Amino acid sequence: MSTKAYAAQSASSPLAPFSLTRRDPLPTDVLIDILYCGVCHSDLHQARNEWGNTVYPCVPGHEIVGRVAKVGTAVKKFKEGDLAAVGCMVDSCGACETCKSGLEQFCETGGTVFTYNGPDRHSGGVTYGGYSENIVVDEAFALKIREGADLAATAPLLCAGITTYSPLRHWGAGPGKTVGIVGLGGLGHMGVKFAHAFGAHTVLFTTSPGKAEDARRLGADEVVVSRDADAMARRARSFDFILDCVSAQHDINAYLDLLKLDGTLALVGAPEHPLPVSAFSLLMPRRNFAGSAIGGIPETQEMLDFCADRGIVSDIEMIGVRDVDAAYERLLKGDVRYRFVIDMASLKGSA
Repeated sequence: MSTKAYAAQSASSPLAPFSLTRRDPLPTDVLIDILYCGVCHSDLHQARNEWGNTVYPCVPGHEIVGRVAKVGTAVKKFKEGDLAAVGCMVDSCGACETCKSGLEQFCETGGTVFTYNGPDRHSGGVTYGGYSENIVVDEAFALKIREGADLAATAPLLCAGITTYSPLRHWGAGPGKTVGIVGLGGLGHMGVKFAHAFGAHTVLFTTSPGKAEDARRLGADEVVVSRDADAMARRARSFDFILDCVSAQHDINAYLDLLKLDGTLALVGAPEHPLPVSAFSLLMPRRNFAGSAIGGIPETQEMLDFCADRGIVSDIEMIGVRDVDAAYERLLKGDVRYRFVIDMASLKGSA
């Protein structure tokens, strides 16, 4: 079926109207009419080929919320009219140990298919994301959204939410733990919300003193301005876990030095260039430097249910699809509190 979308045609061109073809739903597929799509920093990286792997035309978007318009003959999880969501993946091999364990993002065969710029096994070419009217996905990779949810503010949970929820859960953020969140952007503001909701003593690290009040509103117990060397020195060896949400270049050793014995720093931001790590930041005392990538489908559903139970959503700024390039420029400057979300109804009026 012909579908209207917004696409980048090259690394330097602005996003513009584009027509793509979605497959007709297969027996286990759902067709979702997209209502809202979040704007992730990964969208910018891919649209501008900053990771060197973009196939053009590129239709970004992997924070997708909408309503089921059609279901395949064998679909059991959804019916027409249900709310549904799609995150960062639309397929995997399904047979390896990680897939069978619900960790499809780490598929051992390399079979993870991302929502855009991934190999489309059904239609050929590459997958196209959520800056579009609709999407067709196997029901196994669609998530359930409860009626009554704030759909626009729920959309960023499909990436910013699960990207921060998963490592905080995995490394045991909770009562009695001191947890640091580095950066108060799209990822960081969700990290603060989740660390607080899990019951951890939550400390926000920011280069912007003006964000302190907002950080406390979001759930931070303390705010440390990372450019203040004395403030950083006072927190040496005091953290059980630090979640680094920064995609810009920064001094990773300054945060590793804040960890206790056997403390862990997990990186979820994706800086363009490697971060130099001092061996002694890890050796003395024994510390762990780790990474985490989104979450599997079961954990993503768990996260959505957790948020629905507690009224947790992303803080958003709504935009029209024509405003995406301007949003990218503002994203680079950190000028959003804290996630752009596209009202996809705006696509209907695009040229």
